[in-house]
Amino acid sequence: MTSATASIMVSILGMADEASAESFFVSGRGALFGWLAIISVFVLVSIVMARGGKVFKVRPIAGLSAVDEAVGRATEMGRPVLFIPGIQDMDNVQTIAGLTILSRVGKTTADYDAQIEVPVSRSLVMTAGREALGASFLAAGRPDSFNEDQVYYVTDEQFGYTAYVSGLMVRKKPAACFYMGQFFAESLILSETGNSIGAIQIAGTAETSQLPFFVAACDYTLIGEEFFAASAYLSGEPDQMGSLRGQDLSKALVGAVLVLGVVAMTAGALVGGLDGVTGFFQSLVGG
Repeated sequence: MTSATASIMVSILGMADEASAESFFVSGRGALFGWLAIISVFVLVSIVMARGGKVFKVRPIAGLSAVDEAVGRATEMGRPVLFIPGIQDMDNVQTIAGLTILSRVGKTTADYDAQIEVPVSRSLVMTAGREALGASFLAAGRPDSFNEDQVYYVTDEQFGYTAYVSGLMVRKKPAACFYMGQFFAESLILSETGNSIGAIQIAGTAETSQLPFFVAACDYTLIGEEFFAASAYLSGEPDQMGSLRGQDLSKALVGAVLVLGVVAMTAGALVGGLDGVTGFFQSLVGG
């Protein structure tokens, strides 16, 4: 064995000794691990219950209740419905949620025999959108009315796409505009253009920096988790409904622990002698 090989083996053995001396778990993150385990159990149990036929109630969401009104108005006026599923690709969860809502809007337009246009900025979104819209027309019993050119690709370039859609809105004046997905600087341009032509506008996004623009310019806005709750409610899939319920149970538990912790800490500061109780709540939150 050469001296170089021997030195390498000594280094490897030294690293192995150091690794064995360290704990496999970071002990200071025990509370975080516990919360993760509890949330996972809530979600998994809820999914199993949903798969078993349990029906979970989701409160009515105003933006979804207005879909029939918006599409009905477009039908009466003889003007199209415009649906924008964001500007991100299929690897974005908001795009997937937007296409789920497209299925619901597409079925309504098929029932009302209205026109719908879905310009997209990603080729994969175009393919998925055609599948979703075609399935909606089939579910409505009007497969012959579906034309795959209703969902078409424009460009990947952000403001090139925005310019095209804005021009389309000015020319065709859609009576209803849906913005469902992830948006950035184009959100205000699109929603202001739709507002200027008098369209009913329904938006939904989890991009917090763009929510104020949609709230100001649109008639209805699905804010943050309402957007994902809408897609779960409309799809009715057990996995999505169970996940939604599990997350809500987790939030309720976290809220209850926070309230009890605040009460215990306040009582300990005022009365004293509650060090054990306050220490318990501090350990729960990893403090």
